[in-house]
Amino acid sequence: MYALKNKVQLIGNLGNAPEVKTLDSGKKMARFSVATNEVYRNAKGEKITETQWHNLIAWGKVAEIAEKFLTKGKEVAIEGKLINRNYTNKDGVKKYVTEIQVNELLLLGAKAVEA
Repeated sequence: MYALKNKVQLIGNLGNAPEVKTLDSGKKMARFSVATNEVYRNAKGEKITETQWHNLIAWGKVAEIAEKFLTKGKEVAIEGKLINRNYTNKDGVKKYVTEIQVNELLLLGAKAVEA
């Protein structure tokens, strides 16, 4: 049960192609966002679609797979963990960021590739 303490699983669509950087060490990092949709009916019986955007970060081999195969609109399944961090911007304002560090990535659809 220890592995379940900080685990996130999502299925959604990419907002844009990943932004990939190669660090000085040669390790790759990819940042991208995924939208998930929930559909429900409100009290009046109207169908409502609620979209949530999730910021993701991938490292190493998973980042390489993301760079090679992910494009805007692709449907993906991801598994990872929540990361909370903060930084001070150029104006001296402290900013807080929550993102998902991707451990596994699965492309859904015709050309499925697993990382």
